[in-house]
Amino acid sequence: MTIEVLRYTAFSDDPEGGNPAGVVLDASGLDDAAMLEIAAEAGYSETAFLTAPPEGLGGEPGRAFSVRYFSPKVEVPFCGHATVATAVALGERVGPGELLFATKAGTVPVSVTREGGGLRATLTSVEPHTEDLDPADLAEALAALDWPAADLDPAFPPRIAYGGARHLVLGAATRARLADLDYDFARLEALMRRLDLVTAQLVYRAGPAEFHVRNPFPVGGVVEDPATGAAAAAFGAYARELGLVPADAVLTLHQGEDMGRPGVLTVELRSGDPRVRVGGAGALIP
Repeated sequence: MTIEVLRYTAFSDDPEGGNPAGVVLDASGLDDAAMLEIAAEAGYSETAFLTAPPEGLGGEPGRAFSVRYFSPKVEVPFCGHATVATAVALGERVGPGELLFATKAGTVPVSVTREGGGLRATLTSVEPHTEDLDPADLAEALAALDWPAADLDPAFPPRIAYGGARHLVLGAATRARLADLDYDFARLEALMRRLDLVTAQLVYRAGPAEFHVRNPFPVGGVVEDPATGAAAAAFGAYARELGLVPADAVLTLHQGEDMGRPGVLTVELRSGDPRVRVGGAGALIP
């Protein structure tokens, strides 16, 4: 059986920017082992696999799907950048409009719009939450990252945040601290597996609604994720819950600059709706 793996970048309209993802629009007949093998061969942080929607999902015919996400090493419950990449790929085929994805984290609506000469996708997360981080786990994370505690921004209390997947959130006191990322892969991976974390969301605040972020992803077999939509959703919920931003806000997250793959993630918070919207451009990788 020949499986077509499309390659799209998310959170950039430049194929050389953002975070590349694999997209398999028809994964019917593939078992878990086959999907994991395809994801490993693609070599991206994640590859999305689409099948028919579960009964009762809703959505327009031909615009609703079941979606699973595999990194080169493991399946993850939700992946934001692969969701955006998939939505852009579908938008090119069925046109802009509303999509509905059934994921292991829950139902995720995605809106695809035309922007200039390309397409933009905005996902709406499942309901997010945050939880406290044990001081011993924080100490282990800092040791794995080789970050002195003094390099943390005291305005950003360390937390675990969820927006479809679990992420460790740490605030860097300076942009230079964020730029200097050289961590102990095995040590951080062990901690993240124990805490059921997908990535670490490392954040530097550049302005009231502007942030620079980086995401180590050792549990997926990837040193760093160039643009991380699920972590952006989790961070939006974290920032709102802690009063770091207003309940109604549009945040701009810059990611990938330190890797040479710059991308921009837009995070929208709406009062009265606990969910977080994360949007960005996408482009086919030739």
